[in-house]
Amino acid sequence: MNRKHRILLVYYLTLGGIIIWLGVIFLAPYLRSQDSSLSAFVYSVFTPICHQIPFRSFHLFGQPLAVCARCLGIYFGILGGTGLYPLINGFSKLSLPRVRIFIIVSLPMIADAGGNFLHLWLSSHWIRFMTGFLWGLILPFYFIVGVSDFFLKRAQEKANRTEKKHHKIQD
Repeated sequence: MNRKHRILLVYYLTLGGIIIWLGVIFLAPYLRSQDSSLSAFVYSVFTPICHQIPFRSFHLFGQPLAVCARCLGIYFGILGGTGLYPLINGFSKLSLPRVRIFIIVSLPMIADAGGNFLHLWLSSHWIRFMTGFLWGLILPFYFIVGVSDFFLKRAQEKANRTEKKHHKIQD
């Protein structure tokens, strides 16, 4: 598999993964509204990564989503960033965004979360969602590049081992 195909594979797996992830987030309140025993499991999947405080979450079917508004924004941002990835990076090169860009998109979320933590203000769901969304937009540009680079290096190492083995046989 060549370089471009490996990057495309990581891209499509990332895109499919985030779509499924978002689907499960929206499935949780539906299952809870139907008194399904599966709802507890679905919510528990998100427990290690989100506080799931109901008053900080959007609601659907009268139940909170499986993640808070900020986390939901991050995941929708990841979906949006994954959609933008081919337009900005393409599939033939691997390049990380400048650190300055990461800092710029992180500052609104850091400021908002910090202000909430210090009880300086209480942000609305939509502010939390938007700061998360902005931050999530940049994440695929690190994730896709990092995972693709990892698999490309592994493939190169395997090719190098095979070549060394072939040279030993010839000697």
